[in-house]
Amino acid sequence: QVSLVQSGGGLVQAGDSLTLSCAASGRTHIAYTVAWFRRPPGKEREFVAAINYGGDRTNYADSVKDRFTISRVNTKNTVNLQMNSLKPDDTALYYCAARYATGAYYYTARPADYISWGQGTQVTVSS
Repeated sequence: QVSLVQSGGGLVQAGDSLTLSCAASGRTHIAYTVAWFRRPPGKEREFVAAINYGGDRTNYADSVKDRFTISRVNTKNTVNLQMNSLKPDDTALYYCAARYATGAYYYTARPADYISWGQGTQVTVSS
């Protein structure tokens, strides 16, 4: 199984940028998808973005499309989430997650479909 450790996050102002990182270890030789989810205050966990093992397929929630970019460096087993033009609505606890999957259905937006989770990192955007 893949183990995930997150870094990054913090307090920023609206319009600022921030990068979150997710480092994987363990069974990283098997093709795995990495996704980012977030839990805004008082709300359910929601899908943010996902990237396939090859790094050539990505998906984004409509709320972050054109502002966030997910990327991965497999030689370093790292997936990054570059967040630009941050808004107060982006305030949440962010998690990376992994699942073993390939092909057209490499990702889902359902948290229950992911087998490994990072520890979570807080992102707070002030207005």
